[in-house]
Amino acid sequence: MKSGILSINKPEGISSARVVARVKKALGAKKVGHTGTLDPFATGLLLCGINQGTRISRFFLDGHKRYSARICLGVETDTYDLTGETVHAAPQNVMDNLRIRDVEDVVTSFIGIQDQVPPAFSALKHEGQPLYKLARQGKKIQKPPRRIEIFDIHINSIKLPYIDIEVFCSSGTYIRSIAFDIGRRLGCGAHLSRLCRTQSSAFKLEDAIELDTLESIDKITAEQRIVSLSDCLEFLPEAVVEKSIAQKVRFGQKLLKKDIGITLENPDKLIRVTDDKNDLLAIIQLSENQQTYNYSCVFSS
Repeated sequence: MKSGILSINKPEGISSARVVARVKKALGAKKVGHTGTLDPFATGLLLCGINQGTRISRFFLDGHKRYSARICLGVETDTYDLTGETVHAAPQNVMDNLRIRDVEDVVTSFIGIQDQVPPAFSALKHEGQPLYKLARQGKKIQKPPRRIEIFDIHINSIKLPYIDIEVFCSSGTYIRSIAFDIGRRLGCGAHLSRLCRTQSSAFKLEDAIELDTLESIDKITAEQRIVSLSDCLEFLPEAVVEKSIAQKVRFGQKLLKKDIGITLENPDKLIRVTDDKNDLLAIIQLSENQQTYNYSCVFSS
């Protein structure tokens, strides 16, 4: 079976791990993994690495993300989203005094580089345990702030107490935390009531396949939806090699600078090595001596 990345439109009410299990069964794949989890209540783009595609997942974990989200003002929950217990509800007079202009100003103030505190209910780990499991046991662990960047955030609609926003952000950004922080800045509290991931790296939701659809079509048709290993990594410089060099790569033999024949402005950058059929053979990087290459990954044909 083909290896690569398959874009799934994740439905609401299912974990990312369950999506992976269903994709694996539908395709009859040996190995499947996702490149960044979505909470069960969230929907949208979930990238699944198929077979050897699991080996390139790391190249997408740090990719930029885009989300559509709905925030409910006036109610804070312990999880910062609709699945949690209410910990604060704003008095009616506070809600009555909310001004649209203030909401707009607060939302746009999040654009830029900043430190964000991850929610206590998250998949981050403390001493090997996910924070959400510890939080459910009454052991809320506060992780230190993490540097993130919001490239763009804007309001699509406001129908108080709900505001619909779109966020374009760096990897590691918690939209739940943005909702919580917006509520705090407005003085009324808030939680995330809806979330849909619409983009991850260069992949977009409109190109994804519904999970139910994947399970209803034949495996040959389903396989055609998998983006090949080489095409997934178009953002890496490419070296197309002849058969003799391809053979060296397949056996993991030492590669010389002349074997690859491309010059990079940044010698530390990774290179994807492909054959004349656009099959990905390896990902390599120039060694410290600047004359040979080190292998990052080698892919079987």
